[in-house]
Amino acid sequence: MNPADVLREYWGYDSFRPMQEEIIRAAIEGKDVLAIMPTGGGKSVCFQVPGLMAEGVTLVVTPLIALMKDQVKNLSDRGVRALAIHAGMSRHEVDLALNNTAYGDYKFLYLSPERLGTRLFQSYLDVLNISYIVVDEAHCISQWGYDFRPDYLKIGELRERVGAPVIALTATATPKVADDIMDKLAFREKLVLKAGFERPNLSYIVRHVEDKNSQILGICRGVPGSGIVYARGRRKCEELASLLKASGISAEYYHAGLGTATRSARQEAWKEGKIQVMVCTNAFGMGIDKPDVRFVAHFDLPDSPEAYFQEAGRAGRDGKRSFALLLWNGTDLRRLSQVERVTFPPLDYIGDVYQKLHAFFEIPYDTGMGRQLKFPIEDFCKAFGLQRAPVFHSLKYLERTGHLTYSEEVDIATRVRISVDRKALYDIDLPSEDMVSLLDILMRTYTGIFSFPQTIDEEYVAGRLGTTVPQLRQILYSLSLEHVINYVPTAHSDVVFLHHDRLRPGNIDLMPDRFAMLHENYVQRSEAMNGYASETDECRSRYLLRYFGQTETCDCGTCDVCRARASAEAGN
Repeated sequence: MNPADVLREYWGYDSFRPMQEEIIRAAIEGKDVLAIMPTGGGKSVCFQVPGLMAEGVTLVVTPLIALMKDQVKNLSDRGVRALAIHAGMSRHEVDLALNNTAYGDYKFLYLSPERLGTRLFQSYLDVLNISYIVVDEAHCISQWGYDFRPDYLKIGELRERVGAPVIALTATATPKVADDIMDKLAFREKLVLKAGFERPNLSYIVRHVEDKNSQILGICRGVPGSGIVYARGRRKCEELASLLKASGISAEYYHAGLGTATRSARQEAWKEGKIQVMVCTNAFGMGIDKPDVRFVAHFDLPDSPEAYFQEAGRAGRDGKRSFALLLWNGTDLRRLSQVERVTFPPLDYIGDVYQKLHAFFEIPYDTGMGRQLKFPIEDFCKAFGLQRAPVFHSLKYLERTGHLTYSEEVDIATRVRISVDRKALYDIDLPSEDMVSLLDILMRTYTGIFSFPQTIDEEYVAGRLGTTVPQLRQILYSLSLEHVINYVPTAHSDVVFLHHDRLRPGNIDLMPDRFAMLHENYVQRSEAMNGYASETDECRSRYLLRYFGQTETCDCGTCDVCRARASAEAGN
């Protein structure tokens, strides 16, 4: 079977998108390949097709939990066996997933990068028949990238034990970042396959305005079809959504603070066209492939051209005329200066957050390695009288320097372990027949429930019991009060994973040289973003393409700069 046959059988398409087939051919030939493709370019097909053609399992490293779940579901819907391992899963769940991957004829294993260095994963390497190592969001491995993550460096170490070819994918990489990616991933021969970043159907519009609300209302009313409005803060998202709804526009807000069910429901309603405009933070958009988005508007100036290009690129994937609107004023420039200070708090402050984190969980010195902690950041800040933003960025820097992994808004499923002996269970006089029935269902459904906390599918168990999920949770809580089960309710929480035992003050290596380098890179990207916004002579598309190293370009003719030039020439 050739790649075209696989594409037709599993996706129903007769032809590949630009560059897909070249990338797939390189992978099949056993070459290491870095694929740089714009958002919506079909990156997943580039590794899923060769993965389906090869013996063994394709290991996909990605930091995006929502994207993992989405791709596993999409593959499963196509009859392809796939699993995901991510933050929020217990050691037993991870062990079970790895065992199933090794011995259960699975084709794809999605893995968050912090799992690569764990002893449990390492212990399975010799029995996992890995056909490809896929690195999604590959810019995360580069110290020059805008979202460097030290966990990604473990992929280079993985190559020392696994000889499988690497397929690295990213939507945003400057030439400097691309070269660093290939070095860090130990490419046997450097090979970059790059799709053109031109979006001829996408008109870039930048407006310097004081009244941003009226501009947002104008584009929502003036451009038919679906749209996305990006705003920086959760409160601003909620305010803008209320403004749009009050003006008769079908809109909702979306941010990481919403519960899982609410986020899913709003996302589906928007994808189905029941909601016209989604007002959101950058938590929205990853893995969403809605082709008919007619506009993406940015209410606030993004931190970098990388972030802007990726978010704006979610418009017009169907090839029809679409718009990317960016609003800015002097307030944005002042705010970016403030954001810079908050993003890079002093190193002694970061070291203090490290110690307070361990104190918060009462973790003594020289202990704690491998612990996964539900981390209520608001409670933490309140306990120590700290501001949320600098604490958040301190944790992110501690992650960059390899001390911990900080995952935001992780969905942690309900877990149950029956805490009494199986024989003794039948001698307990329970006050409710529902409790007896529930225990019987749990014992029949989850065979290891006496030994390990088991993740419970609440909807399935509630259906078997003939009750609702809220009523099921009440029965589980009652059983825990009877000391029959250990019950860990479902949670939506930040999670911190500790990479080593607690260090004493003075022993924490915060890598000041790296801190200075990251700060300098941040300033350079911020200045490039400011330059894009304030540019009045160069075509918007050309500016962005030049930033990403694509020099052979021409004016788009549809951005605000090109239109202003054409209007001025027509007037002469």
